[in-house]
Amino acid sequence: MDETITIAAGIDVAKAKLDFAVHDCKQRWQVMNAPAGFAELERLMRAHGVTRVGVEATGGYERDLVEHLRAAGFAVLVLQPIQVRAFAQFALRRAKTDRIDAALIAACAAHHATPRAPPDPRLSPLAERLTFLEQIEEDIARIKVRFEHVRDPGLRRAMKADLARLKQRRATMIAKLVTTIGGYDDLATRLALLASIDGIATRTALALLIRMPELGRLSREQAASLAGLAPFARDSGARHGERHIAGGRRRLRTSLYAAAFPAAFRWNKPLVALYKRLTAAGKPHKVALVACARKLLIFANTVLARGTPWTDRSVAI
Repeated sequence: MDETITIAAGIDVAKAKLDFAVHDCKQRWQVMNAPAGFAELERLMRAHGVTRVGVEATGGYERDLVEHLRAAGFAVLVLQPIQVRAFAQFALRRAKTDRIDAALIAACAAHHATPRAPPDPRLSPLAERLTFLEQIEEDIARIKVRFEHVRDPGLRRAMKADLARLKQRRATMIAKLVTTIGGYDDLATRLALLASIDGIATRTALALLIRMPELGRLSREQAASLAGLAPFARDSGARHGERHIAGGRRRLRTSLYAAAFPAAFRWNKPLVALYKRLTAAGKPHKVALVACARKLLIFANTVLARGTPWTDRSVAI
């Protein structure tokens, strides 16, 4: 373990404020969730010799803080709420306030493994645009569902106009993402390799590139687990439970599942064969499609690891 990382801190993030605690220190601080507060936190962390800090993910309120601390040279652990809750249960800590949570996050960060390297800073704005694109697609899906139950001609015209506008915006967003990525030779190369896979169009390639930058450096098991496509065992004693997927990167999993459906029926020959083999063996349709989505992810990981375009003769099922 790196001997320089000896003192950890924790920050509980809210929309307007940040509660700060240093591990094994009784004093607590509170600052505004704003640039002035970030500067005060940086001063406090340096005064206490902190080099590692844990921050619980809050859906975006922590983003500016994390970027500021990483730019200042601190090792930042962005912890998922489930990790913090599990640590609290392990430590038998049931009380909950923002101040207590900050101390809990500090303890969790202190016992956590060495932080991974910070993510590619170029991908953060791309991820925000991709999320907006995904929300547009969700709006399109909702309008299509409502449209089936509307009879009023005026309402149907309005809904058709909304659909056309959203579809145009979707196309524009995809084009802008591709153009931005084209400005970086390494990202453009990765995007082209992903899009070379039968069944992965530009939209899915964008999701893979942005949502899982680790692809190409992972084992197939690690990739499936990160995407939430790994079937986990649920066995105990003589009981053998059903395997279920869980957790992972939900938006990426949704994109892969949507791509697997047409790929397993038409576009990707190995996936077509896999789907037929699984259903012939009695596997339900959804289980077979999840397996195809997982295999599509493995194909993507393999293509990026090799650095060569896809061929269905070079990837084993």
